[in-house]
Amino acid sequence: MRIRIVDAFTDRPFAGNPAGVLLLDAFPDDDRLQRIALEVNHSETAFAHRLPAGGEADWALRWFTPATEVAMCGHATLATAHVLHTTGAHAGPVRFATRSGVLTATPREDGSITLDFPTAPLTPVASPAGVAEALGAEPRTVLDTGPNIGDLLVEVADEKTVRALAPDLAALASHSERGVIATARAEDPARGYDYVSRCFFPNVGIDEDPVTGSAHTALAPFWSERLGRSDLTGLQASSRAGRVRTELRGERTLLSGHAVTVIDGELLA
Repeated sequence: MRIRIVDAFTDRPFAGNPAGVLLLDAFPDDDRLQRIALEVNHSETAFAHRLPAGGEADWALRWFTPATEVAMCGHATLATAHVLHTTGAHAGPVRFATRSGVLTATPREDGSITLDFPTAPLTPVASPAGVAEALGAEPRTVLDTGPNIGDLLVEVADEKTVRALAPDLAALASHSERGVIATARAEDPARGYDYVSRCFFPNVGIDEDPVTGSAHTALAPFWSERLGRSDLTGLQASSRAGRVRTELRGERTLLSGHAVTVIDGELLA
């Protein structure tokens, strides 16, 4: 199998969020997919195979963390679309059949790719007991992000608080299906981003995800309402960092970013 490692939501190597990408003739059994994802050991590995012409989608796509299969992943979708376009395996917009429905990725003239994802339904909830202690910051607002995402979205006081977080991941794991998205308004929008976030997903084997496309389907409606604009840029302030441009379109959210292939090799086992 040909395997590539792609850094997503960045235009330079060794930044953004790395994902494994394997283009297959068909999906092997789930145990083999999970073992490959564990061996790759990035937050997600994407597996895709071509579908027959004339259907509602062009490629089937699945995503695995080192610990489990997930229902939605933005950065590995971006990475897969990047591989399809840069290798000539697919030209133009590509439709992926996934556990979250058909997702479309469209290449742009500036080299970026735009993903069309469902907008996360946000439901305000009371801050669960222990969340502030586990996260290490007092929540201002807490929202449930719905079944596709499975996170708590937690607004904290400011950008400095987001950047300084050092959560108790074992304690944090009991408060949501996947994890917690911490966010705050940008301290200085002149730096080119409107809000910051960090994402902690201990329940799927990821202590901190470097740049999370799926989380921005919740961040986009949250910040669009507060800032009064549908087009925004989010900075995920992990150690690798990456920027996600978002455009809120009602029940759909467009996520745009670049990607860079850093490793191209062969899986021998």
